Parts: sequence; C-alpha cells; structure tokens
Amino acid sequence: MIAAINQEYGRLLTAVQPKVIETEEENEFYLAEVSKLMQLGENLSPAQEQLLRLLVNLIENFEDQHYQMNPATPLEILQEFVSDRGLKQKDLLPVFGSQGITSEVLNGKRSISKAQAKALGEFFKVSPTLFLDR
Repeated sequence: MIAAINQEYGRLLTAVQPKVIETEEENEFYLAEVSKLMQLGENLSPAQEQLLRLLVNLIENFEDQHYQMNPATPLEILQEFVSDRGLKQKDLLPVFGSQGITSEVLNGKRSISKAQAKALGEFFKVSPTLFLDR
C-alpha cells in the first residue's frame, strides 16, 4: 500500500515539479494546482493530499515573504466601518459630540481618544480596542 502511494506521489511530483516559489508566475501556477486538487474534495488520494500540503506550504512561504500586510490603523478601521455601512459624517455626531471633532477625526487631524473608542465600540458593536493605537 505504501509503495503504491509513494509511486503515485512520485508521478504527481514529476507532473507538478514543486520547488521553492520565487516569482509571482510560479505562485499563480501552484495556486492553480492547489485549486485543481481542492476540487477533488474528499476524493483526494493520500498521495494527492501529500502534494496538496506541500504546495500549500510553498505558497504560504512565498506569500509570507512577499505580501507582508501592515496592521490597519484605528483611523483606517473607522473609515472602513463608515464606508461599509454607507454612513455619513453626521451619523457619527452622537459619538464625537460635534461636527468639528467628527471631521477632524475622520480626516486624521485628531486621534481617537479612549472615550471615543469606547463610544465607537458601542456604536458599531465591536471591541473598542479596534479604535485605539497599538
């Protein structure tokens, strides 16, 4: 049984030729191979599962090195919440208390205070820590 799995795995390796990913084109190729394997769902053979795990590891390694995401700032998070919900500046008046402060916060001229973060958390029904500098 193990010999048959190893033989199939060898054929799969020969067909796909996995290696350390160095370019975006290689990454796209391996992503397509992963997609093909994922379409098999529960019908994956043990050898296909091994190849899938290998390709996922190679892709994750490449993307970890090339797609470093910076954490969103409290202002970016607030702007995203406002945009996603189709809110206007005036909708945040109860949180900030005045048009001027609301405008300054949304335009990045004033940082979000702890009290405002708490009020934003209640307003959006999320943790207030999202709106505090880390």
